[in-house]
Amino acid sequence: MKIRKELWFGFIIMGLIVLPVVFLTPWTNLTNGSLGLLMLGLVVVAIMLGFPTAFTLMGMGVAFSWFFYRGVNPDLAVRQVLDLMVQRAYGVMSNDVLIAVPLFVFMGYLVERAALIEKLFKSLHLSMARVPGSLAVATIITCAIFATATGIVGAVVTLMGLLAMPAMLRAGYNTKIAAGAITAGGCLGILIPPSVLLIVYGATAGVSVVQLYAGAFFPGIMLAGLYVGYVIVVALIKPEWMPALPEKERYVELPPFAQSLSARGKNALLGLARALAGAPGVASRTVMGQFFITLLPALLISSVLLFAYNTATTPAKVDSTAGLVQAGGDFAAEVKEETGLVGGSGDSTGLAEPPAEVSPEKPAEGTGLQEPPANNTTEKAATNAVVPAIEAPSVVVPPAAEILPVAERLPVPNWLWIMFGISAAFLLLIYKLWTWQRLEIFKMLLGSFFPLAVLILAVLGSIVMGLATPTEAAAVGAFGGFLLAAAYRFVAHYRGNPGFGAVGTTVSELGTILKESSFLTAKTSAMVCWLFVGSAIFSAAFALLGGQEIIEKWVLSLGLTPLQFLMLSQFIIFILGWPLEWTEIIVIFMPIFIPLLPKFGIDPLYFGLLVALNLQTAFLSPPVAMAAFYLKGVAPKHVTLNQIFMGMMPFMVIQIIALALLYIFPGIGLWLPQTLYK
Repeated sequence: MKIRKELWFGFIIMGLIVLPVVFLTPWTNLTNGSLGLLMLGLVVVAIMLGFPTAFTLMGMGVAFSWFFYRGVNPDLAVRQVLDLMVQRAYGVMSNDVLIAVPLFVFMGYLVERAALIEKLFKSLHLSMARVPGSLAVATIITCAIFATATGIVGAVVTLMGLLAMPAMLRAGYNTKIAAGAITAGGCLGILIPPSVLLIVYGATAGVSVVQLYAGAFFPGIMLAGLYVGYVIVVALIKPEWMPALPEKERYVELPPFAQSLSARGKNALLGLARALAGAPGVASRTVMGQFFITLLPALLISSVLLFAYNTATTPAKVDSTAGLVQAGGDFAAEVKEETGLVGGSGDSTGLAEPPAEVSPEKPAEGTGLQEPPANNTTEKAATNAVVPAIEAPSVVVPPAAEILPVAERLPVPNWLWIMFGISAAFLLLIYKLWTWQRLEIFKMLLGSFFPLAVLILAVLGSIVMGLATPTEAAAVGAFGGFLLAAAYRFVAHYRGNPGFGAVGTTVSELGTILKESSFLTAKTSAMVCWLFVGSAIFSAAFALLGGQEIIEKWVLSLGLTPLQFLMLSQFIIFILGWPLEWTEIIVIFMPIFIPLLPKFGIDPLYFGLLVALNLQTAFLSPPVAMAAFYLKGVAPKHVTLNQIFMGMMPFMVIQIIALALLYIFPGIGLWLPQTLYK
């Protein structure tokens, strides 16, 4: 029987783990530390052999913790092991961060079934028809947007495999390029928020998920940009690999009003502007609505520029208390002069003469004065005599010279003028090319992207700006995903069957969607939570046996610099990404790396961003490469697994480049969280 190459690769990796364990373990003198390292090696081998990860971790943790407790007190070993299991499981159950996992997963499955990704992909590849490799570029951008709304890698790769793979193959695209674009783009959900990986890492490392989301934003955009740049460069060098779309596939059928108005000119903006005065056969309401849609790019860019102008020119607010201090000084001086507590000229300062009826029992309010000692009756009487005069300090107005002038706006910075110029040129270019075809494509893009953008901004914006916790935002996102699914299903049915029949069909489909989404959410969430329980028991056993201490001493004995430690740890994670999935790497190996970070002065937030960027290799590297198997399951039969693997290799190189950029310029990941949460 011929063994496949990926199986040989797996056997070699297992051999590299088993042989050192067999030959380096001191079998005649097993210490607790040796047992800990043995447990770590056995777990990796068992997972690679196909045993369930969560239960493998639990089983190994229970068995080796029993070895430890048996060496301490054999009579209580079983009870102590059971206590450890209960305590660790309860600790996972009481972790509030994990509540966001099922909610985000549920939102992702609902958005997947909202039937808008197909429209988004079609509008994107039509709008980018003139870009080299337009279908592959549209695929990556659609994957990035979809990943931002779902965070579920399997869902993105599977759906885009059904939509984009046949379209690219029909257009004559190279199979490897098509497979690489889908798998790499689909894996962006590992890094781009609302990534489940970041939630799991945050819960494991004790890092704020909010800051992780803010930090992962720009690295995710950078990686997607590198993917798009690679595709465009390859399309320019090898145009036969990614042929341009034929003219018939770029054509969009115009509605009747556009066909009527297009006779007046090709430019839609000018045609609609002329039609505002009246156009035969076209309702004025239709013209006004289409003209407003045409102005949306200008309105959006103007709003952004206005916000930038207001932010850049608003003077810094300085909370000055000079006037209040001065007013308090005047009060104090007048009181002292009236009471004779301090010698002075005795000139009046303008305080009104106190009324005849004075309540000696009522203390002064709102002035900060304290009641004088009870034994000083002269001073007490004098003080009480002026109390009503200072009960209403609001009548005292500081001199005009002490009133702060209204701050003037700061001068407009040069970068903002440049931004104005670029935006104006961009708008002129848009409206110069604003044909009736492009207006229809823009409406398609608006109808598919705008609702999704609102949902993304509502969820991620509220998290990053501190308006809601990840759990609260995930709940809102799940409800928004339900509304999106309902709205898009209803619109699709209403166009074919106007009336109450569309409502009944939509309600029926929503029941099926909720049932399927709930089942898949429960399945995914159970996997994550059981992994956490298994990881908690395994980590406790590993710590009891002293495995963490041995690894820590060994790493510190190497005399590594922080940069060398980062490179070593990320290299280990990169290698582990070949045989293991990201969930296994996070729950097994992060508890080993995290305690070492303070020793080298490394921010756990920065380390988490590197890990998230690095762990995309777990979905892109054989023999596991789950993205390849997701795509293979929905790709045409003639697309082989080896072709998919070969297509993913260049994108793995791009990931290494992205890692290097994040090493060299850590501000890519740290600038936003430091700016928002300093």
